Amino acid sequence: MPVDHYENFPVASILLPRRLVPAVEAIYAFARSADDLADEGDAAPPARLAALQAYDDALDAIGHGAAPPAGPDAPMFARLGAVIGQYRLPLQPLRDLLSAFRQDVVTPRYADYASLLDYCRRSANPVGRLMLALYGVADEASLRRSDAVCSALQLINFWQDVGIDIGKGRIYLPQEDLQRFGVAEADIGQARTGPAWRALMGFEVDRARALMLEGAPLATRLPGRIGWELRMVVQGGLRILEAIERADYDVFRRRPRLGRMDWLAVGWRALRM
Repeated sequence: MPVDHYENFPVASILLPRRLVPAVEAIYAFARSADDLADEGDAAPPARLAALQAYDDALDAIGHGAAPPAGPDAPMFARLGAVIGQYRLPLQPLRDLLSAFRQDVVTPRYADYASLLDYCRRSANPVGRLMLALYGVADEASLRRSDAVCSALQLINFWQDVGIDIGKGRIYLPQEDLQRFGVAEADIGQARTGPAWRALMGFEVDRARALMLEGAPLATRLPGRIGWELRMVVQGGLRILEAIERADYDVFRRRPRLGRMDWLAVGWRALRM
């Protein structure tokens, strides 16, 4: 489940085969550092975009079999390049991540659900596709269900982090939904949690849950550790949604997180899937 810097990436999970740990850590290091370029520090947008373009250029070098450009990130790209070569990973998911990070720099609002899902397609779905590639899974049905799980996880992260994101000047709740339920941006900024807010968040929670359940059958189709990993991810995401509901949708004062008892429930539900 979510980590501090880059969400929804099962870094060195106890369920992850030891042989895949270096590969997952190399991909994670790329995703986390690129995400930090878009989000952390006080650099101006042009500098952030230029730094992300340098990452794109490094991917070009890897794709052409050349050494990554010299610099402090060269060792990271060397490890990433070795993993890409060893597992024959596609570069497009990594490029999609960079596209989403660039969008974070320049796009603080989303007009509708379709545009938000397009962002999820590039910010979250590549993670699932890369994980499946490491396990040698590439059929279309599995990819579609993986996309549903990853997009749902991204939405869940957005809903639990509304109060954090508004501090960064971002609102991921679709503008059309704010208007539909009569919630103003000022309400979010002032953490108002009246009936309109609860109705809006209930709608968004239901939508994320439906998307997660759409992808959940993948967890029982995949064999071995990857299947169990995904069962835990699915049930963890659903448990976060329940936590949002238990907090009466007040994600400003009680950011939903999973504690020890939650993880016991997640494990039990994963066993029963």
